[in-house]
Amino acid sequence: MQFIVIENHDDTQKVSYKIARIVYAETLAKSLSAVEALSAMIYNIHTKYNKSFEDIADDKDLFDSLSEKSWRHKYLSIPADDRKFQMCLRVVKNMIRGFLNDNVYGATKFHHVDIMPDWAVARGYIAEYEDMLFYL
Repeated sequence: MQFIVIENHDDTQKVSYKIARIVYAETLAKSLSAVEALSAMIYNIHTKYNKSFEDIADDKDLFDSLSEKSWRHKYLSIPADDRKFQMCLRVVKNMIRGFLNDNVYGATKFHHVDIMPDWAVARGYIAEYEDMLFYL
């Protein structure tokens, strides 16, 4: 009997894990609503600016956790079998399929309350989940 190796060329699996790790690192999966909010914002960026999910996941200006200097960076290495990471992964997979409600009302920017980026000065946020503020 001869075995044939079947390769999976579905890149959505790889990008799902990558985004889920970012979502976990940014939210620490404190609540389902926070995970859904950040995922919805990612989807809004994807649809409004026609950016690929891969490009969004590589945006170091958007996600503090991608910087090695950030205290959140270490959380990108969360084991894949962690229950909270699995929650993030389920939400991200639904987001990529377009099955996630937009609970951030079209927001395409966010920051944590402990950081005040220049772009956020004199702007009003439109949604708040845990320690994250979302903006148009």
